[in-house]
Amino acid sequence: MDVQKTYKKYIDIFEKFKDELKDSESEKFFKNRENAFEIFKKHGIPEHNHENYKYAGINGILDKDYDFSIESRAAKVNLNEFFKCEVEDLDTHVVLLSNGEYYQDNEPIEGLNKGVVICGLKQAKTEYPEIVEKYYNKYSSEIEDGFVALNTMFAQDGVFIYVPDNIELNKTIQLVNLTHGFGNKNIFKRNLFVLGKNSKLSLVICDHTLNSSNNFVVDLTESYVGENSQLDYHSLQNEPNKSGVVNSHFINLEKYSRCNSFVISLHGGVLRNNVFAKLAGENSEANLYGLNLTDRDQRVDNFTLIDHLVPNCLSNELYKGILDEQAKGAFSGRIIVRPDAQKTEAYQTNRSLCLTPQAKMRTKPQLEIYADDVKCSHGATVGQLDENALMYLRQRGIDEREAKLMLMFAFANDVLLKVNILPLRERIAGLIDSRLRGEFSYCAHCLLNCESRN
Repeated sequence: MDVQKTYKKYIDIFEKFKDELKDSESEKFFKNRENAFEIFKKHGIPEHNHENYKYAGINGILDKDYDFSIESRAAKVNLNEFFKCEVEDLDTHVVLLSNGEYYQDNEPIEGLNKGVVICGLKQAKTEYPEIVEKYYNKYSSEIEDGFVALNTMFAQDGVFIYVPDNIELNKTIQLVNLTHGFGNKNIFKRNLFVLGKNSKLSLVICDHTLNSSNNFVVDLTESYVGENSQLDYHSLQNEPNKSGVVNSHFINLEKYSRCNSFVISLHGGVLRNNVFAKLAGENSEANLYGLNLTDRDQRVDNFTLIDHLVPNCLSNELYKGILDEQAKGAFSGRIIVRPDAQKTEAYQTNRSLCLTPQAKMRTKPQLEIYADDVKCSHGATVGQLDENALMYLRQRGIDEREAKLMLMFAFANDVLLKVNILPLRERIAGLIDSRLRGEFSYCAHCLLNCESRN
């Protein structure tokens, strides 16, 4: 199915189901869908001729016929049967999404701080409308993007987390995204995270697919970080080779707030990660980190946009990639410093290793500065392993394979050291080491006795 046929299919699907969607929610929420529908009709699906999606490989994941339904597909799941967190000493509240729908088997999460809300977004629209209406689609609607519009048109559920003023959540929240069942699914899920003043939230998001179907997932997360609050966001992507994922994260930062965002891509078919960060309050800070390990014909495309609106803010970006065999990667990072954003500090770095002549990496760092009292820099390199360093290790009795592994791990470790949760850092380090050694299987965390999905 080509892109134009896919575009027409989504138009027809929305027209077919819009009355059912309208009946399922308030007029205000449905208005967001209608507005997104108009944006989608205007911009369509971003193709390879779209500047921001030039190297994303989207066409390759749209040539399949995906099954779409607005009916519930959250089959009963025993989380312990399918997924076990192997992060020792990491005490978490576990939240499950089953095929894009919030699933807690009707049991509330116990032990939460007073006033903290964790539930499905669909449920939150009914039970906490004043909070959801205030923030839902507030930032994401400013970006006219075909996939953002698609998510707003079709997403019905996801996770809603609200942390009130003066609360630091006592445990990390682990959000497990499970895609399962047979058939080629088209899944849209939407998350909304709201932090009040002087609050703190730590998230670990784990993506897992339990079969070898050709699924296409379009995710969108909005995070609103209140004054003097902190969000630590860790996304661990572990998808099969046949998967297609477009993931967008919108982060709005008020004064004296901070967000540490990590996107770790360990395995996947075609992965596109968008991170939009708006520094809307003075003395706010955005730290965006990314690491991707790709081989075979896998593809990872990272796009970031950091928008400095006000003075005295800081942003840091560090994205790294290791590409082997015929893998392809891309990084496009854009920093905008608005005229009022004096005393801005903004730093961006992208580094990639291509281990074979067939591996391809494209990088596009961008700075747009409209203020005159700033400190900004960007840099990008694409290269191979350092032959001198390799020779140094060989001369000390280390065999060639082990020496290369040591250099690759040291290259990736710059990102790992930014992870503040020590047990999580150690676990990710172990996964990266296994992945580099060729020992990491996509099935590593799945207990199903099914066909190999490597």
